[in-house]
Amino acid sequence: MSDNATRDIFITGLKNAHAMETQALSIMKPQVKRIENYPDVAARFEQHIAETEGQLTRIEEILSSLDEDHSKLKDMALSFTGTMAAMGHTVAGDEILKNSFANFAFENFEIAAYKSLITIAETGGYNSGANSLKLNLAEEKAMADWLDQNLPAVTSRFLSLREAGDKAKV
Repeated sequence: MSDNATRDIFITGLKNAHAMETQALSIMKPQVKRIENYPDVAARFEQHIAETEGQLTRIEEILSSLDEDHSKLKDMALSFTGTMAAMGHTVAGDEILKNSFANFAFENFEIAAYKSLITIAETGGYNSGANSLKLNLAEEKAMADWLDQNLPAVTSRFLSLREAGDKAKV
């Protein structure tokens, strides 16, 4: 594959990753505002929101180093779909559980996207970009691990609150 083709694929992937992280924010921010009975979940989401904002900055820096910019259209489209996804669970009686499942799936999607981007970066010789993307990947893995490890506790808390007749959904 030519250097130009690899560069084009890398740039497209970076723009997609930027839109993906914009979507992640549009999912997490409404969710965290609604959380009432799961303070540990809210605290971890606040931390990951800050991490995600840093990830966006890293992607923008890589794009800038390539004299490129993120796609405002892709960002807007995925932000909209993220907001709709977050709103879709608000009507569920088990909103916290549905959000937990969806968030775990989304984190693993992000992990796969970063693994692919890192491979492209390394193949194309974009080593500084690969290093930045590895930081993003590590944060996504940490969040996915946290969600995985805490799903039983969130589920137990949901059951306890529901059994006590308290508001359990968020």
